[in-house]
Formats: sequence, structure tokens, C-alpha cells
Amino acid sequence: MRETRFAVFAAIAANLGIAAMKFVVAAVSGSSAMISEGIHSLVDTGDGVLLWLGLRRSERPPDERHPFGHGKELYFWTLVVAVMVFAVGGGMSVYEGILHLIRPRATQHDLWTYAVLGGALIFEGTSWMFAWRAFQKERRGRPIWETIASSKDPSSFAILFEDSAALAGLVVAFLGIWTSARFGTPIPDGLASIAIGAILMTTATLLARATLRLVVGQSADPKLERAIREFVARDTTVERVGRILTVHFGPETIVAQVEILFAPQVSADGAARAIDRIEDGLKKDHPQLKQISIEAAARAPAPAP
Repeated sequence: MRETRFAVFAAIAANLGIAAMKFVVAAVSGSSAMISEGIHSLVDTGDGVLLWLGLRRSERPPDERHPFGHGKELYFWTLVVAVMVFAVGGGMSVYEGILHLIRPRATQHDLWTYAVLGGALIFEGTSWMFAWRAFQKERRGRPIWETIASSKDPSSFAILFEDSAALAGLVVAFLGIWTSARFGTPIPDGLASIAIGAILMTTATLLARATLRLVVGQSADPKLERAIREFVARDTTVERVGRILTVHFGPETIVAQVEILFAPQVSADGAARAIDRIEDGLKKDHPQLKQISIEAAARAPAPAP
């Protein structure tokens, strides 16, 4: 989580400075692609603040009205980020590009335009490296999409998504601006703005899809569920382990329900002691299990003679 927080701060600082430079150049050159890039960086700055807010609020301790904590706030704010990237970043970029095509206006590009693009590429690349390093902590050698699909901390890949889209957008902006200057037509510049919007919308869709499963409520990793089953089955009072239900209420907050069939000779007091022993052992081995509910399964009646 510390690496992720640092990546969020790096992204906020980089995007704020880049947005200012892009808007200045856009005002001087009249470039539609540069306006889209400025909007993109400004939206990314706001998104970074929202992710930081989500991280902060998700770490609040449980209270009377939120007995399982506030971990799902991180999922909510990440989903808000996806909506902002799609609607504000992508929508405004596409609108600006279409407007530029309908009402073409001459653009004036000089060395400063390319200098800002180069500087933005360096800043975004640095931010991307911090995001990639944080993502690698969670990846642990697994394929990228498998890690994203199984991750319970969307902030670990949200910044990576945004920075990747930003780098792709800078390349598109450069190609649109250079082509417009080379052939003396504003059309490529407008098309680049639309392409940047499409990149942002695609990124937002992927981010929303990856986060929605967590907002709805996703079970814990199958490895953890197997570990729970094996631990419970080792207790001498347990005859059989039934259903195990888990759900994430945050990256490090899991609620579990375990169904147990105790051996016939186990008394009610013995079962109660076993439940306490099993709960304490599970929480010790797996600190993310904040709440464990153990349900004693009913034994089927013996068949009539």
C-alpha cells in the first residue's frame, strides 16, 4: 500500500505541472490535440486526488454503522475515477476534436510545442515507472491481466492505466501536431484529439470493468479459501468442512463464513471451544480475515431400521 500511495503522489505532481504547460502551449498554438492533452492531464490530476482520498478514507477503522470498516470506499472512488476519465477526459477530447474538424482553424507550432511534449513524455514516463514498480509488488511474476483480474486493490493498477493512456496520448498528439505542421492542414490535429479521447474512453472502460467486480463484492483468492479449509480440517473435533463463503470489504479486509460438521462425540462445550480456537488460529495466520462466522452444520438423522 505504501508503494501505491507514493505512485499516486508522483502522478498528482507530474500531471499538475504537465497540465499547466500543455494549456499554455495550447493557448499559443491553437492546437486541438494539445487542448485535449491539457484536459487529459488535468483530469488525471483530479483522479489522483480522488484515489488518494479513497486510500485515506478506506483506512478508517470500523465503527458502529460500518462494522466491517470502510475499505469499499476505495472501490467507490476508483469507479468515480473511471467515470471521470470516460466522460470528462474522453468526452471533452472527442468534442474538441470534432469541433476542430467542423470549424478548422490555423495552428502555429514552434519549438516550444515539441519541447512541452518531450517534457511531458519524461514526466509521464517517470510517473509510469513508479506506478509499474507498485504494480510489480502485487504482480509477483504473474501475467499482467491475471494480476489485474485477481487484484483486490484497484489503486495499484488505476494509476498504471492512466499513465499508460497518457503516454499513448502524447505519441498521438505528437503525430497529429507534426502532420498538421508538415502538410499545413489542421485536420490531423483534430483527428489526433478524437483519437486521444478514444484512448481515454477505452482506458476508462477497462478500469470500470476491473473495479465493478469489487464494488459488487468479490470472494477472496481461491488459495486463501483452500488454506482456510485445510486449517479447519486439521482440528481434531472437525469431521467435515462444508461451504466456505468469503467477500472482500477492502484490499485487506475479508469476511468469511465457514460451515463445519463436528464429530459425533464432540459436546456443545467442546464445539464452542473449537470454534474459538479455529477463529483465533485463522486470524493469526491470515490477518486480513477481520470477521469469521462459523456455522455448525446439522447432522443428517440416522435412517430408520
